[in-house]
Order: sequence, then C-alpha cells, then structure tokens
Amino acid sequence: MKLYDLIILGAGPAGITAAVYAARKKLDCLVVTQDIGGQAAWSGDIENYTGYQFISGPDLALKFHEHMRAFSIPVQMPQEVRHVTKAGQLTEIRTDKESYLAKAVIIATGKRPRPLNIVGENEFRNRGVTYCATCDGPLFKDKKVAIVGGGNSALDAALQMVKISPKVYVINNTLELSADPVMVERLRRHTNVEIWNNTRITNITGDTFVRACTVEKSDSSFSLEVSGVLIEIGLIPNADCVAMVKRNLVGEIIVDSHNRTNIEGIFAAGDVTDVFEKQIIIACGEGAKAALAVSRYIATTTFS
Repeated sequence: MKLYDLIILGAGPAGITAAVYAARKKLDCLVVTQDIGGQAAWSGDIENYTGYQFISGPDLALKFHEHMRAFSIPVQMPQEVRHVTKAGQLTEIRTDKESYLAKAVIIATGKRPRPLNIVGENEFRNRGVTYCATCDGPLFKDKKVAIVGGGNSALDAALQMVKISPKVYVINNTLELSADPVMVERLRRHTNVEIWNNTRITNITGDTFVRACTVEKSDSSFSLEVSGVLIEIGLIPNADCVAMVKRNLVGEIIVDSHNRTNIEGIFAAGDVTDVFEKQIIIACGEGAKAALAVSRYIATTTFS
C-alpha cells in the first residue's frame, strides 16, 4: 500500500483549498471524495465571496475544481469513506472500494441535509421531496412548492423558487425566521411567497409524485396542495467514519486553532468541525490552515 504524506477526505471548499495548499508545500497528497464542490455546489446565489460580488454555487465549485486540477492533484471519486483508524503513527482510510495509508489526514467531509423524519418523506424522496433547490428547483417550474425551514439555506431556496414558481410557502416551526435580515427583506418583496412561522409539516402525500402536505398551524391542521417539498432545516456533520475523534453535542469534530483533533496526525477543516460559523469563505480559510498545519507536523515528526 502506497504511503501518502497527506490524504484529504472531501472535496468541498475546505478540502479543495487544503489540497491546493498541500500541493504548494510539495506534499504527496491524495483527495478521496464522493463528489466535487460539496455544499457550495448546491448553493444558489453566492454574494461577496472575495473576488466575486456575485457568483452561483455551481460556478464557484467549478472554479475550485479548476484550481485543484491545475496542480494535478490525484482524486479518487466517487468513494465513500467507511473507517479512519490509526496504524501506529500512520492513519489508514478504508472506503467502499479501497484502503489508503497516510502520515496525516484532513477530514473535510462537510455535512449532509437533516431529514424531517415524517410520514411520506422517504416515500417521495426525489419524487417531489428534495433537499437541494439548486439541483432540483427547475423541476418545479410553474408549480406550487413548500419550503421547510427558516434559516439562510431555506430562504436561499425560497429566493430561487420565487423566480419560477407561482406560489412559495415557507414553513418555519419557530416564532421568527432566523435567516439574515437582508435575506428576509429581499424575500418579503415578492408577492408570490407566504411565510408561515410557528408552523410545521407533519405528513407528505401524493400518488406517483407529491401532491400535498399536511400543515399544522396554531391549533388547526389542513392539507396544502403543492408539487414539491424542499427541506432546508440544517445539516448533519459527516463525521461517523472517524469514531475516535472528539465531537461536540451536535456531532461536529472539535479542533484547535491549528485544526488538530485530539488524535495525533488527524486534522479537520470546514463545516464538519466546530469552527465558528459555516460559510464558504471560512471553510476555505480553515482548509488552508489545516494544510499548513499538516506541513509543519510532517516536517517536525519522525515516522518510524
């Protein structure tokens, strides 16, 4: 089995930036991932990412990928990481296809959508139930949709859908929206959107595709006719493959200012960690930090 200096798990903003910085430090690096771009590729309109006043999520993900390819960094994709274990000073990564060995690892696996866990959700997944407005939004052109959530991701989805849908319902189970005020203000300008706070969806129904959902609002319950239910209620860290590292109460990997975990040789960066705020630009910075920390770690460690 070939021994790499560094293996990066994930190719979202954190993972790709880590790979670029690792290449600049002349580390023998491999990227193992299921896809390219991570959550950035799912985002709609991205504003004020440094260098771009405005760019779409897929376009920014493409720019990231082009930057990584310029350094000829090898990528194994698609592969799902199953286990990360220590083998003495080294770290072994086992995926659904192969095993790899490295002096250091950066966990940059990001997060995955949080499900509602209600009746009909799994039954109509990809048949009207979706977790990505950027990916699947165009399927609901000229159709009514319900968007579940009240944070930035939910309002980003709503702002995409009001352009193509005759009616958008934002179903938020808290008393007020938690999204940035500028996004709330922008959404309220549209006449084809209704925002329902202190409300929740309890059931999704249909035939071959979604036709309606059951809504509980105040003390009443009623059926809302929609063709799509876009679930945007947060994300779950993809950290299950690294059982040995310490995590916080919501499952995020705990790192220090050098992106080190509690296990020597294992670093983490981006949304999978407990870093303050989850923003693309922050994930990129964390990826750069992690790669620089790995470079120093390898340079100052004797591997027997």
